[in-house]
Amino acid sequence: MKNILKKVGLLLLLAFVIMQFIRPDKNELGYESVAYFENDTKPTEEIQQILRSNCYDCHSNQTVYPWYAEIAPVSYWLADHVEEGKEHFNVSDWEQYSNKKKDHKLDELIEEVEKGEMPLSSYTWVHGDLEKEEMEVLINWTRELRKKYATN
Repeated sequence: MKNILKKVGLLLLLAFVIMQFIRPDKNELGYESVAYFENDTKPTEEIQQILRSNCYDCHSNQTVYPWYAEIAPVSYWLADHVEEGKEHFNVSDWEQYSNKKKDHKLDELIEEVEKGEMPLSSYTWVHGDLEKEEMEVLINWTRELRKKYATN
């Protein structure tokens, strides 16, 4: 029994070491990837800060990776979070969205933040959550912004 446990342990260690060399692609195109969104929506500095510290990591092509993103299997887990986040809403694709889709995405943003589903709790463990005041500012800005796309 000890031999089997030892072999399983060695296999797991070997798999862990190999995983360190097979890394998922990074999502780091830089600020340019959100420039169109910010130029089009004209967020205040306060809103920009909220977006940059709570949204862009998973909802743009501009992820700022923490140090632990270099360690598998966390690197795979984070890559999956980013990929899934971008599937739902990617501000780096804002230019390709129709006004109807922009309005819909902003409506979803309001809904997710109001329900407390964004940012994800797994994100807030390390990065911290949105303060109530930040939520209100973001939601109010988004509601006002929706008017721009709902009427066009």
